[in-house]
Amino acid sequence: MSDALPLSDRYRQGMATRRAVLGDNHVDRAQSATTDFDRPFQELITEAAWGHVWSRSAWTKRERSIVTIALLAALGQDEEVAMHIRATANTGATREDICEALLHVAIYAGVPAANHAIKIAKRVFCEMDAGKAA
Repeated sequence: MSDALPLSDRYRQGMATRRAVLGDNHVDRAQSATTDFDRPFQELITEAAWGHVWSRSAWTKRERSIVTIALLAALGQDEEVAMHIRATANTGATREDICEALLHVAIYAGVPAANHAIKIAKRVFCEMDAGKAA
């Protein structure tokens, strides 16, 4: 199933950015769980999302983190919301930043989406405070 191509510079930049944002432990777990089936997807998101978008210099990682959490909350992507809230330890986005982003979600995407994301954020912050988040 593999159409293996040499890894691009954009992929290598993406992997460096992905590791900087999500942390080595998270990326190593994702890499070790990769199979031939999802390898093309993993390469796509590393190159496109992390190499092309997250690596751009117009916004800081903090700003991208805030926007990403708001978008994921609005879309109801619970696991991704939790993952990106954990990543704030690496991006510099504060709890106040996340609170403000979720207030925007409430107005522009709906109270139920924001309410659910706030519950997720509170749980993740408790885990982080207890030292359980990697």
